[in-house]
Amino acid sequence: MEYVSTRGGVGAVDFEGALFSGYSADGGLFMPQRIPSLDGDTLRRWSCLSYRELVQELCSLFISAELVPRSTLNDLINRAFSRFRHKDIIHLSKLKDGLNVLELWHGVTYAFKDLSLSCTGQFLQYFLEKKQKHVTILVGTSGDTGSSAIESVRGQKNMDIFVLLPKGFCTQIQELQMTTVIEDNVHVFAAHGNSDEIDEPIKELFADVDFARKCNLMSLNSINWSRIMVQIAHHFYAYFQCAPSLDTTPLPVVEIVVPTGGGGNITAGCIAQKMGLPIRLVAVVNSNDIIHRAVQHGDFSLSESVKATLASAMDIQEPYNVERILWLLSGSDSHLTKMLMEQFSASKSLKLPEDLHRKLSGTLRSCSASDKDIVRAMRRCWQENRYLLCPHSAVAAHYHYSQPERACLHQKFSCFFLFSTPRCCLAPASAAKFQDALLRAGLVPQLPPEISALTTMETRSTALERGQDWAQALRERIGAVAQRW
Repeated sequence: MEYVSTRGGVGAVDFEGALFSGYSADGGLFMPQRIPSLDGDTLRRWSCLSYRELVQELCSLFISAELVPRSTLNDLINRAFSRFRHKDIIHLSKLKDGLNVLELWHGVTYAFKDLSLSCTGQFLQYFLEKKQKHVTILVGTSGDTGSSAIESVRGQKNMDIFVLLPKGFCTQIQELQMTTVIEDNVHVFAAHGNSDEIDEPIKELFADVDFARKCNLMSLNSINWSRIMVQIAHHFYAYFQCAPSLDTTPLPVVEIVVPTGGGGNITAGCIAQKMGLPIRLVAVVNSNDIIHRAVQHGDFSLSESVKATLASAMDIQEPYNVERILWLLSGSDSHLTKMLMEQFSASKSLKLPEDLHRKLSGTLRSCSASDKDIVRAMRRCWQENRYLLCPHSAVAAHYHYSQPERACLHQKFSCFFLFSTPRCCLAPASAAKFQDALLRAGLVPQLPPEISALTTMETRSTALERGQDWAQALRERIGAVAQRW
């Protein structure tokens, strides 16, 4: 399996090459040159696998046995999931009114990103130990990525991690999960800007090819293919948990509702769909609705500003993984993808070609939710189920509750057929991380001891003020650390 850039300007690399890269040198993102295709018999056989086993099977399709022997791959993935609190790693809660919630948040930081980043950390360690190499990881976070990335590499001698968080745009708990990690290899920067603004200095440093090479710079954001690869398993597990029976031909369809910020999870879903998994995908967003507008109208353009919402990790206007989706839907047309993304980069405005928009809207449904919608869904889920949703999960629940078949389910029997497609809502984070949103909904937070303890711990971070050259500040700090190696 080889990987190519979505913009076609660099040669193919193997999994190790894609793993240790951020953006490719031409500004694109790495994707598999070929998407494996699975038949019905394989899907039926996989339906009996645990989540852990699904991750192992899927990763073996994208990582050659010559690079990582299968037994070693299995061991790395087992090690990655050893710190998860739930015996099944992820868990499906079946609630009233057909609401199925797939809990992806049973890892160390109570967020779905623990799943892919714990595996990615193990893959990195495997190659670094083999080659006695050191890398510098540079990560921007809208809330959960930073803490998950830190936990995946903390204390490792051959990795230093630099994390930029948007000061005031994360919850207190999210910020504390980063700033309370006091390790020599962990460097946290609190930038006075929003999620899109902190991406700019990161892009600038990766675009400086000499600097990136000298410091062995890499990313653990979802620009990294390894994260997308592991997240494909979410969709397979959701399908197998919710499909009524796999004894029919064709196999039944399951609708999977994906809270969407940077677009990594929805990209993984598109790849799963391309592999032959019979799923219908719904990208749900908050008031930062660029993906919703792209699906509905072909309008991939920035709004005037990022809106601060209760679903703060999704307060993103430039969902970089859309580039992967456009490349996939265009038939791997790197020339078209490069032209479209360069146009967007220059003007922050893009009207998708009619054919590409038709394919996008045929692949995805979409929905946006206001803060009022989020609060309403959180309250309803609690009232009906005594189940707390985080605000991001509530965006998915809002879509479920707003579907017309919900209202007519108990009326004429003919309406039952509208309800016949099972639906699974992905839950990216625990409600415990979002006390303010729970209080806004009139609900009482339930805090695990590990989260309560954060407020009493020592913190460490470096401030990046408005007007300061953030890229230069990072360059100096990263360069100083890299000199030790």
